[in-house]
Amino acid sequence: MVWVREIEPGWYLVDLEFQRVPQVIASYVFVSRDGVTIVDTGPATTLATLLAALRELGVADERVRNIVLTHIHLDHGGAAGHVLERFPCARVYVHPVGAPHLVDPSRLWASAARIYGERMEELWGEIRPCAPDRLVVVGDGDTIELGGGRSLRALATPGHASHHHAYLDTATGALFAGDAAGIRIGGQRFVFPPTPPPDIDLGQWRRSIDRLRRLAPARLYLGHFGPVDDPEWHLDDLLARLFLWGGWIAAQLEFGQDPGAIAERLQELTEDEIGRIADGAAPLPAYRWASGSFRMTVDGYVRYFRSHRPFASGV
Repeated sequence: MVWVREIEPGWYLVDLEFQRVPQVIASYVFVSRDGVTIVDTGPATTLATLLAALRELGVADERVRNIVLTHIHLDHGGAAGHVLERFPCARVYVHPVGAPHLVDPSRLWASAARIYGERMEELWGEIRPCAPDRLVVVGDGDTIELGGGRSLRALATPGHASHHHAYLDTATGALFAGDAAGIRIGGQRFVFPPTPPPDIDLGQWRRSIDRLRRLAPARLYLGHFGPVDDPEWHLDDLLARLFLWGGWIAAQLEFGQDPGAIAERLQELTEDEIGRIADGAAPLPAYRWASGSFRMTVDGYVRYFRSHRPFASGV
């Protein structure tokens, strides 16, 4: 049985159990009498789980109308082409920068392959292109009608990715935050900033966090993982750690440390901190899978510093 639960009237959380680990990647499904909406499909390797969840909810293929992507990274939108093939009435809603990469995913695949190498198929499966006439380009402030008098408003929130949107449920004030609000597993008091290359931008991310905070969302729904009921604390913790790690990594680079050694030490410090916060009960496997790798985390900062040099002149 697939892990599906109703998180508020009409909205369901689906645990895609990425690599058979719970609480790593979430999809969100809205069911109304006028149709069904999916927020983030997850990767192709978890497609069977998403389809099983829709069956469990009694969703007929022709009722799936909207596939809303917060961004096109493979853990969030990798299965979009497969989902379009399966559901004939569906359309994909995506940021204008992301749309061309759904039509021709070759550059997206090549970019991810530089990070994941030979593990691409194991982690993400096959990427299939999306038909251009079934894509809807979404701009900042645009509204997606879900049916039943409900809608999502797109909010440009770059920083984790230049093509990132968060989506506000205008009826409830809940916010589908993608990766703009970071990673938090099992309600632990620790928010992990996901900083993969190639296009993290600390300045833009700070402004995006401020934008989310000013909305005073009633709740956050994270891609990694699930509902957050203390948005103000959560965003504070994300902002603090995003720049704390940045300053520490920049200092290590100034000291001549190799990025690989920096990543190993960051992992030691982080897992020790999570263990203390959770009194040894933290779901570390889920944090590890959701964040990718600490080397990827460090490489994202290094790439940013080479372009922006916000902390150090010698990076």
